[in-house]
Order: sequence, then C-alpha cells, then structure tokens
Amino acid sequence: MGAADNQQVPELGNAGSHAVPRPNKFSSGKLTRLQMVDDEQRFSDKLSEYMQQRWGLADAGFDYNVVAVFGSQSTGKSTLLNRLFGTRFDVMDEGQRQQTTRGIWADRGTDAMPVLILDVEGTDGRERGENQDFERKSALFSLAVAEVLLVNMWETMVGLYNGANMGLLKTVMEVNLQLFGGSQGSKTLLHFVIRDHVSSTPLANLAKTLRIDMDRIWMGLNKPEGLEDAKLGDYFDLKFSSLPHKLLQPENFEQAALALRSQFVDTKSSEYVFQPEYKRRVPADGFPHYAEAVWEKVVSNKDLDLPTQQELLAQYRCDEIAAAALIPFRAAIDALRPRVREGEIVQGLGEVARTARSQALGAFDDQAARYHSEVYAKKRSAFVQTLDGELHALALNQVKNALSQAADTFSSQSHKALEKAESSDRSFSVVVGAVRKRVSTWFNDLVDSLTIEGAEWTLAAEVKQLEAMLDTITAKLREAEMERALKQLRRQAQDTLSEVVADRLNNPDEAMWSGVMAGFDAANTEAEQQLRRRMDMAEVYGGEQRSKLQRALRSGVWEDMVRALKEEVADQMVLLKLRSKLEDRFRYDEAGLPRVWRPSDDIDAQFAQARSAAQALLPLFSRIDTSASSTLPQPVSAAVGTFFPPGFDVERSLVLISASRQRELGKRFGREADALYLEAKRAMVTTQNHVPVWVMVLLVLLGWNEAMTILFNPLYLVLTALIAGSAFVLHNLRLWGPAVRAVGGLVNVANDHVHELLVEAVNRTDPGRNRDAPAEGRSRRQARSEEIEMDPLGDSSKDSSVSRSSNSSHSISRSSSKSQLHT
Repeated sequence: MGAADNQQVPELGNAGSHAVPRPNKFSSGKLTRLQMVDDEQRFSDKLSEYMQQRWGLADAGFDYNVVAVFGSQSTGKSTLLNRLFGTRFDVMDEGQRQQTTRGIWADRGTDAMPVLILDVEGTDGRERGENQDFERKSALFSLAVAEVLLVNMWETMVGLYNGANMGLLKTVMEVNLQLFGGSQGSKTLLHFVIRDHVSSTPLANLAKTLRIDMDRIWMGLNKPEGLEDAKLGDYFDLKFSSLPHKLLQPENFEQAALALRSQFVDTKSSEYVFQPEYKRRVPADGFPHYAEAVWEKVVSNKDLDLPTQQELLAQYRCDEIAAAALIPFRAAIDALRPRVREGEIVQGLGEVARTARSQALGAFDDQAARYHSEVYAKKRSAFVQTLDGELHALALNQVKNALSQAADTFSSQSHKALEKAESSDRSFSVVVGAVRKRVSTWFNDLVDSLTIEGAEWTLAAEVKQLEAMLDTITAKLREAEMERALKQLRRQAQDTLSEVVADRLNNPDEAMWSGVMAGFDAANTEAEQQLRRRMDMAEVYGGEQRSKLQRALRSGVWEDMVRALKEEVADQMVLLKLRSKLEDRFRYDEAGLPRVWRPSDDIDAQFAQARSAAQALLPLFSRIDTSASSTLPQPVSAAVGTFFPPGFDVERSLVLISASRQRELGKRFGREADALYLEAKRAMVTTQNHVPVWVMVLLVLLGWNEAMTILFNPLYLVLTALIAGSAFVLHNLRLWGPAVRAVGGLVNVANDHVHELLVEAVNRTDPGRNRDAPAEGRSRRQARSEEIEMDPLGDSSKDSSVSRSSNSSHSISRSSSKSQLHT
C-alpha cells in the first residue's frame, strides 16, 4: 500500500512530438501514481492528499472525469493507459510474462488533462488462480465510479465467452443493477478497445459481434424488481476502437493510439467520450470519500456473486471442477500450441484435440452433474465454449499454416509444370488443374481431420478461402504466363527487326522505309500468330482480354523497332552514314573505282552533287514513313485504340530526329564535307606542281660533264646509286627525321672522341693537370649515347634543340682544349 514513487517504468514511445503526452506538471519530476486499493483489498488513506497536492484536482469541482480499464491480465492495459494519457503505470516485462498490476492504481492524465485514470488488476491471472473475488469486486467498483470503462481485449478474444470476460461482465452488471440500479442517475460508457487487430475482419463486424454478446448478457441478467423492462442502453453506451499490433506494426500502433487519445482530449471532436450523460455528479473534493464508500459497499456485500446460496455453491463447485478439468486438457493442447504458432502443420492434431475435449467434458460431467441443474447447464455450456474456443483458435492457426503452405505449393508447382509443358500442347487448365486438385485434396483432408463433432464452429469459411486464394493465384499464373509469352515473342521479333533495320539504314535509298515496314509487318504477323496459339493454350477466351494482349504485343514490337531505329540514327551513326554516302559519290566513280583528280576535272560540281545526295539522307532518316505498311491502319493516328492500346503516342514515336537535331547534324556534316573537299583540292594542287622544261634543259647542259664522269667511273656510279637508293627508301618510308638525328648523334660521338684524344695529349705533356678529364669524357660520352638511344624519333624540335646545345657544349670544350694546348 502506498505510492511506490521510486519504481522504474519505461518511457513513452515518441510517435509524434506534437501529440506525445508531456510529464505531469504536478509531479515535480516524481511519479504521481497511487495504489488506491492494494491486493489485500485495503483502500488507501492517501487519496485525498494526492487529489489535492499531487494531481491538483481537489478544486476542479465537477470539471473532471474518471476513466478505468478492464480486461484480462497481460493484455497491455497499462501500456494502453500510458499511451492515451501519458501516465507511467508499470508495464509487463516482455521476457517475464507475469502479473504487473496488483490491486487498483490511480494517476492523473498529463498535459493538464482533468482526468483521473484507474489501472485495475487484470482478470484471469494465474497469481490469484481460482479466486475471482477481487476480480469481481474491482470490476464492480470500476463500473460504479468510472464514467468511461475501457474494456481491453485481443482481437482473438472477440466471440469468446470467458476469454472476453463476458461472464465477469455479466456478474458485475447484474450486481451493479442490484446495488446501484435504482439510485444511479447516469450512464457508463463501455469503450471496447480491440488490440492486435491484424486480420482482415473489419472493426464493424467485430463490434457487431460484441454488441450481440452484450445484448445476450443483458437479456440473461436477473434484474431487480421494478427494472425487469430496463434496457442495456438505459445504463450503458457501447463504443468500439481497434489498435494494430504493437510489436509487428509499431508505427501504425502509435498513430492509432494518438487518434484514440484525441477522443479523450479534443472537446470539439464528434468522437469526444466525456459527455454530460456520463457524469457522476460528485465534486472533486468529495470523490475520495465517495470512492471509499463505494468500495466498502462492494467489499461488504455478501450476495455479490449469486442471488441464492444454493446457486452460489453450484457456481463455486462447477467453476472449481471446470478449472480442474482444464488442467489436463490444456496440458495436452499446450504441448502442440508452440509448434502450430511457429507455422508447423502438426500431424494428428485433430485426434489429440478430440481426445482432450472428450476427456475434459467427461471429467466435468462426472462431478458437476449432481449440483443445481440450471447452474450446471449454464456452466457446462460455458465450459464447452471455453474448450471449443481454445480448440477453434488452435485449429484456425493450423488451417492458416495449411493455407499458406497450400498457396506456396500451388504457386511453385504450377510454375514448374507450366515451364515443362511449354514445349508440349497441354493446355493451361490441364496443367494447373492437376496441381490444384492435388493441393485441394490435401487441404480438405487436413480440415476434415480437425473437425470436432458437436462443436459449434466449422472450417467451411477456410475451405472457401482456399478456393478464393487458388483462384487468385491461378489468375496471376495466367497473367504471368501471358507476360512471359509477350516477352519471348517481343525478343524474337526484336532479333529479326534489328537485322532488317541495320541492313536498310546502312544502305539507304528511296525504298528504305518500304523495306523497314515490310520487316515490321512480317515480324508482327509472326508474333501475333504465336500469341494466339499461346492464348489458346492458356485458355484466354475473353475477347477484350485477347484484344488487350494483342495490342500490347503490337505496341511492344513497334517500340522495339523504334528503339532499334533510334540507335541507328544516333548522332555519330548518322554522320557516319552521311560521310559514307558522300565518299561513295565523291571519291568513287559510277563503276566503283577510286577517282584520281586531274586539273581538267570539275571537282566543284562533283562535290556539290555528292554533298546534295548525302544531305538528302538527313530528312529521310528523320521520320518513319509508314505508308508502305500492310498491317498499320492509315493514317497511323487511327491505329490508336485498335491496332495500338488506347493512349499510345504513335505520332511522337514516328519522329526519329527532331528539327533542331537535323540543323545541328547538318552543320557538323558540312564541316566534315568541307574537310574532305579541301583534301581533294590539295591533292590536285600537288599533282600540278612540276619543274619547268627550261630548267630541266639548263640542268642537262650545265651538268653534262659531271654526269658523264659519274656514268663512266664505276666507283662514282656505285656510290651515286647507293646514295640515290638510300634517299629513295628514306623518302618513301618518311625516315628523314630519324636519319638526320642518327647522323647528328654520330657526329656528336666523333666530337667526343676527338675531344678525349686531345685531353689525353694534354695530360701527357702535363700529367698533374686535368687528371680526371678522361673519366669525365667517358661519362659525357656515355650520357650522350644514352641520350641518343632514349630520344624519341618523332620529336624533331627537341632533337634540334638538343643538337644545338650539344654543338655549343662541344665548341666550348674544343676552345678549352685549344687553350690548354697553347699553354
């Protein structure tokens, strides 16, 4: 008993800085929660102190609200309150899975919310076992003092009797009518919060189920005298919300929690829960005394559980017998439950479930049948619902595993079977139908093995779900088969069209587009024939669907052809084709022989004709001409919606080279053509540069004697022939530069050798002087030879500069040697 201020609790999740509850301004940094009722059913004497000093609610008058939470143990009640109101109640350690909240705890909402929150100990806890006295009293107390009672439950509890605490709700609602029905002038809002809502079942359907259960409970209540005709809506309003899975969908959970919080803080919202009809009309400063008085009345009431002592004994004993019978039943089921939850399909699960259920019912009937017949019948019905509820949940998990495995098996085996049957004539329905029959038979056998005779639940919905899943997968398989067929046919057509496009555009003429369109017509016709055969095999009989696939194929083949054309009319490719055309007309004659330009040839006219012929190709390449096509409707714009899919921009695809690109390519081609023209001009000028005749006559007259001397002297003749032959070879091989550099290198080596000889002569006359000169000479000669070897042959400017520097250095060396010799 006490505030337990020093306990550590987890921080709130940060789901949005604008909506995250802030710490309580009255807490001064400390925890503000109070254990209002401890686990020994003692009411705290510090409630007035907390209302005034810790929570600041004592002076609120009627401007405050009370919210309590109700639900099974370890279902996240404290976590829900912390998310909604910013409180800091202890939450369960995920690794321990044990009771966290004991008794009834209270705290004020953050952000100055005038709301008092009651965190009530969970029901059905193993710590209290079969002792449900505190559960009933705490639930009755919550109904009496709270304006809004949050009924926290998992989605899987909806539709269950004990799992959803319907029995406890019935008891406390019945006693609430007996104790407070005549005097209570306000209603209570039962706000059902469905946790871990991850299934496809809409919230409206879950709410409908809970409303039916609540109406059934209300109709079965033993109402006090004068309230026999009272309705559920006279005392309770029902509201329903759901939250996603906190661990599997953390972001969605936080967003949904913030949306639910707005129902408690946004007074302008249509979903605002604190309505005037729920007010208890108890001033805040009197609430501690009111709450304590209610608790004392609840605790001291001797008829809280049953209207008569006989029924009390029967209920107690039946509950005790049912609890004992559940132990071996759950032991048998719990041994298999983890395997099923992990996704395993447990063989023999149905037989184990039927045996455990039969034994549990037999043990219950043997001992409970001797007690009050009506109570026995009701308790047996509730016990059967508990057994069937657990078995149904286990069977559903098994069936879900089977559904997943059946879908995966059907999809994978169908894919493999279709790949194997691609080369045969087996139809789609035969291949897929065989796989479907095997999967359906296996699934139906498994469902039959889980069926329990006498149970109120069946698995017919899951069988229908399997059929729907298989239908969906079959449709996807058919669609995938058609997509694969389209890709294959497009690839085959693309191979054919690529060759046609490359051949026709590399040899352009007036019939170029006729040839391209003929290739397109042939490839498209062949692809459509293959597609019709594949559609027949896949049993695609719908006229609209077949037309859609055919239009998709045509547009795909067309796009592949346009892509191949655009590759052929890229900038460099177009310039290459234009240049090739220009060279064919300008450099070669009509016979295909190379032209040798003579001064008498009209090179300007020939060039103009060749350039005009090449430039005429540019407009030809710029746009696809479809007039020669036998399959495309004319005009081509009429093909959209009939030949091509609706919305297909065929006009845009016809343009291969835009006007701006044509101008740019024309300029670039003009520059290349001019370069070719200048080259031809230079060749003509070269052929025109010859020596005049009078110069040749003068050379013969003046050089006659020398020529006769060379011709009649064998030595001169051989030497002249060698020199002329070497010059001829060097000229034709363009080796004059390397030859000049080699001669220069030899001259430099000779100069170095002469210089060395002179230095040695000086050293002999004066041995003590320049003793290191020979070594220096050898090193310079070695460096010069290395320089000659490493010098590239093509850099004539560098050779000349090196030669000049070498000559200069040798001149200095020779002058130095001469001065030494003079000395």
